Amino acid sequence: MFFTGYMLTQYAGGRLGDRYGHREMLVVSLLWAGLMTLASGVVGGLVGFVVARVLTGLGEGVFYSNDRVLVIAHTPPARRTMGLGVVLSGLSIGLTVGVLATPHLIDWGTTTWGPGGRAWSVPLYVFGLCSLLVAAATWAFFRARGDRPLRLGPPALRLITYSVPAAVAITALFLVADAFGWPEWLTALGSGLLFAMMLTVVVRGIARAGHAGALLNRNVWLVYIGFVAVMWNLWFFSFWSVQIVAEAAHSSLTAAALTAAFNAGTGIIGFPVGGWIADRRVRAGKGRKPLAVVCASVHTLLAAAFGASLLAGKPSLLLLGLILFCSGLFFNALQPIVHSILGDLTDDRHRGSLFGLFNLVAEIGAVASPVVSGVLRDATGSWAPGVFTAAGVMAVSVVLYALVRERVPGRAA
Repeated sequence: MFFTGYMLTQYAGGRLGDRYGHREMLVVSLLWAGLMTLASGVVGGLVGFVVARVLTGLGEGVFYSNDRVLVIAHTPPARRTMGLGVVLSGLSIGLTVGVLATPHLIDWGTTTWGPGGRAWSVPLYVFGLCSLLVAAATWAFFRARGDRPLRLGPPALRLITYSVPAAVAITALFLVADAFGWPEWLTALGSGLLFAMMLTVVVRGIARAGHAGALLNRNVWLVYIGFVAVMWNLWFFSFWSVQIVAEAAHSSLTAAALTAAFNAGTGIIGFPVGGWIADRRVRAGKGRKPLAVVCASVHTLLAAAFGASLLAGKPSLLLLGLILFCSGLFFNALQPIVHSILGDLTDDRHRGSLFGLFNLVAEIGAVASPVVSGVLRDATGSWAPGVFTAAGVMAVSVVLYALVRERVPGRAA
């Protein structure tokens, strides 16, 4: 439900950024995420919790379509991919902190409130407060360096107007699924139907506005669809890696979290290094596409090796951690490279909408991946089929990236 909400505001967030300002949308997104995360810990009852998580996703969904545009706008072309990689490192830091800190925060909450208390809400309080602090710092930074004041009211109201119907639709899907006892895969199909409806409306609107040439051409569609595999793998390993390692190696939750953190933590290295290598090629007048193909190919092979190690039975924590670390390096290096390639496929005035549509399409991987993988685990008793599925999806993206006709920026010093 969270990922469905996160998906449905991707394009709207980019369009609102193009209209009201990308700085404004970043601050609104951070404030919204912080408040709704706190609300997720406060509410009582399952339905209230689901509504809070849906609203959290709707607010967070507007972030990346705006932060990509700001980085591209304020970074020289010869350093652009590096800039995208450095900013993306925040995702890796957040995932690593989340994986490592959550068990300890829950343990602390259990000690404070007892086993029957609300220990599960402690991470929500902590991370929600952190989000609000980051929102305040971001607002202060933009206000001090901007040539105009930040006006958060108009974009926030438009986002609320858009989000309320979306939240009602997603919550209704949950209530119907819960009332009729739908299996997880049928609920995921319901989310897929919402995605298809949203995509249809967006594509028709773009065509009627006369922007199909900039936002719906062959090259951008190859990148849009290819990145579904990235989101599939990102949220498969982020969502399930701790559980996979704990079951496969018969380890404690803490040891499994430390091992799984190798995958999340590699972004601190992989994101900027991938951008740095890509920018070196740009400065030499070469394209970044070969790097994207190589990174996607290596991750595919290493993900398959991870699945094979699970099939072998009782793999060591060292082996699992090593594979996760190596695959994570190439996987994370891939992402700023693809973002940079996409950013050069259109002009400044369409970039918010471009990244919004890109994220809308790609997020179907985030919605489907945890569910499909969980269903495969329940049906087979093993995580290996889910891992091999993730590797297979990534293999398709290798072909799609190879077909992209990249626009290489002019040589820069």
